Amino acid sequence: MATLDELAGVVTVGTSETENAGKEWLLEHPASWDLAIVDLFLKQGSGLGILAACRNRRPEQKVVVLSNYATVDIRKRCAQLGVDAVFDKSNEIDALVDYCVQQSANET
Repeated sequence: MATLDELAGVVTVGTSETENAGKEWLLEHPASWDLAIVDLFLKQGSGLGILAACRNRRPEQKVVVLSNYATVDIRKRCAQLGVDAVFDKSNEIDALVDYCVQQSANET
């Protein structure tokens, strides 16, 4: 989060380590976020449940996945859930930063 804040101007408005807490936060703050960055592996549940909870978001709200397991199958499943982009933690961090910078520029 600190890297995204420093390099892309991302301001964190909420975090969660579990599926239930993530879904609850989204339900309680439907208009409080512009970009959700979701990891698929959580302390409880799955990021897939959080992605499903984001399906009814506003068109300008973006959802991306950041995972160590960005396989072809995972990317397909994420696309089915309406994810805007998937980034692999091991080699696509720069692409995530670029994506965040681009989204920030689109807001202005």
